Amino acid sequence: MPRRILQGVVVSDKGQKTIVVRVDRTYLHPLLQKTLRKSKKYHAHDEDNQFKTGDQVRIRECPPKSKLKRWEVITA
Repeated sequence: MPRRILQGVVVSDKGQKTIVVRVDRTYLHPLLQKTLRKSKKYHAHDEDNQFKTGDQVRIRECPPKSKLKRWEVITA
């Protein structure tokens, strides 16, 4: 099964080897036909602690690394 890849913005880098990435998506409301924005936060593994708040990053699905981390950073 292919691994999903998402792109988002780092909103927190306070954890050790962990960042929180906000991924925004847009979709069309089925009844109102209006474009809406929805966001979701993902905890991602950052081995070298190289990404800071505000950075644009890409994350990839991986096997669970902790209770919340199921994603890892692949590039900036």
